[in-house]
Amino acid sequence: MARAPIDPHRAARALERVRALSHWMDTRYRIPGTGFRFGLDPIIGLLPIAGDTASMLVGVVPIVLAKRAGVRRRVLLRMAANLGLDWLLGLVPLIGVVPDAWYKANVRNLRLMERELGSGRRPAGHTVGDA
Repeated sequence: MARAPIDPHRAARALERVRALSHWMDTRYRIPGTGFRFGLDPIIGLLPIAGDTASMLVGVVPIVLAKRAGVRRRVLLRMAANLGLDWLLGLVPLIGVVPDAWYKANVRNLRLMERELGSGRRPAGHTVGDA
């Protein structure tokens, strides 16, 4: 089945929205004296189960935007896997916040979208290992 052409305007809008969301959820704050950044995701995750689930639901937004922008199914599935792993890591009582703050599923999903839609731009503060 042929892939539908990507609408560059829709892709650019989707990327900007996902950049903003990933910044707020994964890299908004920096621990002074370190390069470590975190966002609202691990903070919300302090509320057991419900917090991690709420963060996961927010993380579905980039997947929906990616689908609408024309991202391939294989990439969408990888994005969903990143989000699912982030959710599972956050479920570990008390210590789950640490791997949740480290994994940064939203930044990983942003990178997948950027690769798929052809944007190499990386916003400041988005520093994690390969997605």
